[in-house]
Amino acid sequence: MMKLLGITCLSTLMLMPSLGSTETLGEADIRRDIIGKTVYLSTPLGGELPLIFRSSGKVDGNGQAIGLGRYVKPSDTGQWWIDANRLCQKFQSWNKGKPMCFELERAGANTIKWTWDNGKTGVARIGN
Repeated sequence: MMKLLGITCLSTLMLMPSLGSTETLGEADIRRDIIGKTVYLSTPLGGELPLIFRSSGKVDGNGQAIGLGRYVKPSDTGQWWIDANRLCQKFQSWNKGKPMCFELERAGANTIKWTWDNGKTGVARIGN
């Protein structure tokens, strides 16, 4: 019983930082924290999909390491922009070439939570 209580308390403490208030990233935050860096999207099967947001307005993605080629083109290039404090991107073939916009929230020092405008959510790690 005490072991179960200890595990429950430890689990609760580990989750507490994520239960606090979140900070939605604005345009200046996105430009400072995302642009010029590689963002690694966590995938449901445990891998990461790297997206490179270049200061030129181009975004490059490569899903070869996670086997993306079995489902869609394994790598793609597109454009990014910021609209109403959302990071938007449009690839040549991914998402059928349609624009996607994401609200971003800080979830840790180098982690963000993203919410797609279709309601889907996920997390990503910000690299160099």
